[in-house]
Amino acid sequence: MTEEKKIAFIPIDNRPVCYTLAEQIADIDENIQLLIPPREMLGNLQKTADIAGIINWLKNIPNPNSIIVSLDTVAYGGLIPSRRSKDSFETIKKRMEEFKKILSLKNTKVYAFSSIMRISNNNVNEEEKEYWNLYGKKIFEYSFESHKKAPEKVSSTEIPNEILQDYLLTRKRNFEINKLYLKWAQEGFFSTLVFSKDDCAQYGFNVAEAQALESEIKTKNINALIKTGADEIPLSLLTRALTDSNTIKIAPVFTEPSFVDKISKYEDISVIDSVKGQIELAGCTVTDRDNADVILLINNFKEEQGELVMGVDVEGFNGTLKLPQKPFLIADIRNANGADNNFVEKLLQIPVNWENFLGYAAWNTTGNTLGSGICCAIVKLLSQNLNINAFKKVQTIRFLDDWAYQANVRKKLKSYLTEISVEELKKQIKIFEKTIQNYLQYYPQNINYSYPWNRFFEIEISIEE
Repeated sequence: MTEEKKIAFIPIDNRPVCYTLAEQIADIDENIQLLIPPREMLGNLQKTADIAGIINWLKNIPNPNSIIVSLDTVAYGGLIPSRRSKDSFETIKKRMEEFKKILSLKNTKVYAFSSIMRISNNNVNEEEKEYWNLYGKKIFEYSFESHKKAPEKVSSTEIPNEILQDYLLTRKRNFEINKLYLKWAQEGFFSTLVFSKDDCAQYGFNVAEAQALESEIKTKNINALIKTGADEIPLSLLTRALTDSNTIKIAPVFTEPSFVDKISKYEDISVIDSVKGQIELAGCTVTDRDNADVILLINNFKEEQGELVMGVDVEGFNGTLKLPQKPFLIADIRNANGADNNFVEKLLQIPVNWENFLGYAAWNTTGNTLGSGICCAIVKLLSQNLNINAFKKVQTIRFLDDWAYQANVRKKLKSYLTEISVEELKKQIKIFEKTIQNYLQYYPQNINYSYPWNRFFEIEISIEE
């Protein structure tokens, strides 16, 4: 009888990709018990997480084998509240020091991540402070030029002083909290600490902060990492916790090997560096095809990554698709947020080899796709008590979300709807259900859909077997 692994998992927020996806992937191995706070405790687009409730939950759970924690959830109430929270540095510091004591009492490995506050290049305040709808682009430009040239050489007259000062103080507070975590890492508190760069450009305050943290890490030889990405990092840390005593060798294989130096949308490093970084973050090693335990087949783009909903259409995969003869997973990154229809069409014509197939992903950014895909693959590969239906369930959701919805239905719905409609969503996505069910040989009783954050950007798919 193999030993059950108890893993505590505190997500960024309550979105399906942050909350239910982790549960669904863990279900693939019945020997994994994922301990996760009640979903209502987590934050959403408007609501801050119940921080006291989450801390109390952690106090009362049985001691796990490892803990994966989004530090932003406890510090600020979530990823989005980290940009909006009005709490002072002193308040947050006190809260996190108390949280550290509780983690210490659990006497287990802690895998943690904290975001470096992003700077979105638009006038959309959906995930930012209210003033972003008027000054978002100007703040981005000020940040970009300040880092590139030096702040004293850049004019900020187009941004009201009180708004600029509020923004800069929020950034400074979050940066100081990240430096506090770095101090803890230097003390050896974390098994792994990751600082995430989300929505990066070449220059900006966020890039400068990442460089400062990286310099400190290298100078003092601290056990911490700077990684491009955000939402997928808890899943990457879950993989890392599971591979702790295993050395999994992964070989990246590209459909467009001549273009691996291109940079994906919303990232600041090349595709090849992003791939290597995600493999290493997962606790695996990069190798060549001959020596690999797993082949990571990447459907990458040529000159520019597509973005279907934004109208950036690029040439789809037009080669001959040959699937590896050893365990493999597929990361479809030809588009940001949405599968490559050409690639999926060819994939669906090849019967699934259930022994070798470790999963498909095309979720949002390159980092999101890689981190979530690798997590699912490694859980199946290392599974000591495999639940094949749980794996098929994850894959059904990925194809329905990443291919059916993001690459096809979402754009169609936006062409004739001004607001979300679950009924219209069901009507349009129904067309794809049978194709996916026949491909995966998985026929659940009911597939239900919703818009968890009341916007077109993401859907939630729940399956009743």
